Amino acid sequence: MPRSHRYAFIQGEDRRVPVTIVTGFLGSGKTTLLNHILDDPNHGVRFAVIQNEFDVSIDNKLLTNKVIDELIEVTNCCFRCSIRGGLIKALKRLYRKIKNFDAIIIETNGMSDPAAVAQTFFTEEEINTRFFLDSIITVIDSKNIIPRLDEQKPEGVVNEVVQQIAFADKILVNKTDLVDHKAISDIEARILRINLTAKTIRCCQSQVEPLALVNTKAFTLKNITTRSPGFFHREIKTTHDPSIDSVSLSFPGCLNMNMLKNFVHDLIENLGFDLFRYKGVLNIAGMDFKFVFQGVGFIFNGNYSERWPHGEERKSSFVFVGRNLKGGKLALTDCFLSCICSPVLRFRLGEEVLARTGRDNQKRTFLGRDECHSDDQYHDQHEDPPKQPLHVQLDQEQVEEGWTRGRIIKLWDEGNPYRIELIDEERSNVWGPIDSDLFVKKAQ
Repeated sequence: MPRSHRYAFIQGEDRRVPVTIVTGFLGSGKTTLLNHILDDPNHGVRFAVIQNEFDVSIDNKLLTNKVIDELIEVTNCCFRCSIRGGLIKALKRLYRKIKNFDAIIIETNGMSDPAAVAQTFFTEEEINTRFFLDSIITVIDSKNIIPRLDEQKPEGVVNEVVQQIAFADKILVNKTDLVDHKAISDIEARILRINLTAKTIRCCQSQVEPLALVNTKAFTLKNITTRSPGFFHREIKTTHDPSIDSVSLSFPGCLNMNMLKNFVHDLIENLGFDLFRYKGVLNIAGMDFKFVFQGVGFIFNGNYSERWPHGEERKSSFVFVGRNLKGGKLALTDCFLSCICSPVLRFRLGEEVLARTGRDNQKRTFLGRDECHSDDQYHDQHEDPPKQPLHVQLDQEQVEEGWTRGRIIKLWDEGNPYRIELIDEERSNVWGPIDSDLFVKKAQ
């Protein structure tokens, strides 16, 4: 289907711009859904996107590389607090470029109240004459939804997950591959207790036919006034759980991947249950690709994505959202900063060194010749970036005593400072994971 003109996309007499709100708790799959819609080659719809972010903008870096006709970020605020501010300004700004797009998608942050966002389209006359609310889509995480629904909140504090389900027109029961059939049935039963009218759609990786979600005119005032009788007559205010906080940072410099592995492993092991959502884009030393990570609780995913554009400053950015993080903000930030390393190494190419391999030469800190390959050879054969798992530990106590003489044959090999050819019978190749005397030191 070719790219359409807006008036071909909109059917009937209503020529206002349709707006879809995508909401859902932290880590449910909202940005994945947005990427899926934007990537689909068949619908031909031109979208403008409004994102509501936390302190540091991450989601715009996680969006697809396909062209979005307009992208506006409303950062460092909650929509409920800026109904008269950031959201309205963003909509007015977009309307001045109306010829460039057919529809708008608003992706809220995981703590937003969708009712407050929806109210904007009916209480602001200028907005109402130019835009109409097409639907509210709530994405839920099948693996974690039940504990979130059962969570006991202090008196007067809203349960964001309940609100997001209650005001939805369509509910995507996402990540169904992570739970069994009975769990899915139980989730759908809980949804019906909160919202009788919303259509539920089961999915994995937020894979749903885009045209089943946008320009469907699923939102009706009858449904929303039934759920919230005071929708038109009061300012919607919600009190959020004060124990939920976010930690975010954007900083220059490059990070040692192996130090980062240790930190992330320990972080998830110790704080996983209280980490609702974490994501970031990192500049890894010795790599030309951005390292993108996302996670929910104990479930972590990280890999290399596209190359850093020529001339772009290579900065690392991250945001963590969870419970009781306030006391550990400084420690969490300091741990990330402690992974910063110098791209200039202590040893030169061809220099002889001692590599700490352990007496049996079998520790996973270093990889044998058959297990490591040249970065140059890799990129000669492949277009895609390397997929380096983030599950290898380099605990100092696990590295046995024992050093082997070797010669440095490559600097910055797949994120490792050194690739070393050992001077032994097999001439094994190993990696020096960190530029420290703990792993690689000057030959005597």
